[in-house]
Amino acid sequence: MLSSTADHLFWMARYTERAENTARMLDIHLQSSLLAGGRSELQRGQAARAVLVISELVPAYEAVHGALSSDSVLRFMVTDPTNGSSIYSALYAARENARAVRGAITTELWETINVTWLELQVRLGGDAWSKDMPAFFEWVKHRAHLTRGVTAGTMPRDTAYSFVALGTALERADNVARLLDVKFFEGNSADLENWDAKGEYYHWAAILRSVSGFEIYRKTYRDTITPTRVAELLILRGNMPRSLLAAMNSLCNHLRKLANKRSSQTLRSAGLLQAQIQFAHIDDILQQGLHAYLTQFLASINVIGRGISQDFLVA
Repeated sequence: MLSSTADHLFWMARYTERAENTARMLDIHLQSSLLAGGRSELQRGQAARAVLVISELVPAYEAVHGALSSDSVLRFMVTDPTNGSSIYSALYAARENARAVRGAITTELWETINVTWLELQVRLGGDAWSKDMPAFFEWVKHRAHLTRGVTAGTMPRDTAYSFVALGTALERADNVARLLDVKFFEGNSADLENWDAKGEYYHWAAILRSVSGFEIYRKTYRDTITPTRVAELLILRGNMPRSLLAAMNSLCNHLRKLANKRSSQTLRSAGLLQAQIQFAHIDDILQQGLHAYLTQFLASINVIGRGISQDFLVA
């Protein structure tokens, strides 16, 4: 396969996943804001800033909007075309990458991605999305689910499929780590035990629901929701589809299928990170500090991403 084709397939999947995970992160922020009606203006500003910091978008936001406000942050992350990580930009980029490789994907997949882009423009027109933001975020998630379902149901399990799966897994690993980290950055705490004592049940339930993990949590633990168990579920449980371990399992599986003469170091780095998560214990992670652990994980994912680009994609 041409590296340019692989590049488009990889980024088509990454941008689709990015749009969904941005919607999930903003949904957590919105739900937390509604639950914490008694927050001061300063606290609301800190919560909004946490979204930007975790996404590494503070300089980009300040260049466009200057003063920080929750409403401006939401618009920056949803509709702003100057923000490459906004839902608008991500779905546009997914559509453009899909259009560039229409011969490598099925007609059903192209139509699904194209219709998503066309419907997005309708929903953003007239500021309709802001009148019911939870419904808009659900729509973004639904379209991402539909895209993945069509991909799984219509594409042959060949090299093209592996590049799509690779992009999805890499982006999901990165975004789930950031999603989990939002809560801790917002509280400026790396100590889960302190959070346990605060009894913030609804905040942690919102995080679980945002990753479709509420029912899975109940089936797995059959007990009250605690931050420690939420962290364990989203990091170490391979049977949780959106966990870091599940993402790394998929990433390593498809990296092995795509292996070439240049990819041995990237495969080694990915396998090492997978093993570190697979054989980790939540107590060891808590001892290190969850924020520090997730920061280290994100750094490792970035190294793997650069390796994939150098080994397989357009430089």
